[in-house]
Amino acid sequence: MEFAAFLIDFILHVDRHLAEFVQAYGAWVYALLFLIVFVETGLVVMPFLPGDSLLFVVGALCGLGLMSLPLAIAILLVAAILGDQTNYTIGRYFGPKVFQWEQSRFFNKRAFNAAHEFYEKHGGITIIIARFMPFIRTFAPFVAGVAEMNRTKFTFYNVVGALIWVVGLCLAGYAFGNLPFVQTHLSKIIWAMIIIPGLIAIYGGWRAGRKSADTASST
Repeated sequence: MEFAAFLIDFILHVDRHLAEFVQAYGAWVYALLFLIVFVETGLVVMPFLPGDSLLFVVGALCGLGLMSLPLAIAILLVAAILGDQTNYTIGRYFGPKVFQWEQSRFFNKRAFNAAHEFYEKHGGITIIIARFMPFIRTFAPFVAGVAEMNRTKFTFYNVVGALIWVVGLCLAGYAFGNLPFVQTHLSKIIWAMIIIPGLIAIYGGWRAGRKSADTASST
């Protein structure tokens, strides 16, 4: 219970906690950042760790001179790329074993083929957009692995998505994170960065579900 309370407080006040960590442990903050981003993107069981807000706050702290912007971006890029690559590999390796393929009543060959076809056709843009979606960015690479998306294609879009996500949000934080208005309303901005992409993802899933149901009922 205490850990859950701390985690919620850390997510909502990541600026304060990171600043305190920098003051207490100095350069070790880069190791902490690597760990958070790698675990959030690389382990499907940890989708609740901060992502977008963390990158924005890192940029803001760099703007204050508390951290090095080039070093932070480089470390976060490596963590984001390796995290997605790890998640993809886990999905690719364990997916068949978990479902036991045709021998399992949990495996739907038609659904698998549809997922595989989707990721081959639209997986690239999915991997990139998922970077900006809390929770979804954790599951998208895993599903891509289970659906056996081509590894070379996945790796390319993984790197492109990581570049846009990490560099874009860190630079946004660097440029705007220390403006008085942003500092005053930072907690609301963090909430917005969590809730708005989540609502968009839920709406997209709902529309896709309705479209699938309508298609099924018309056939």
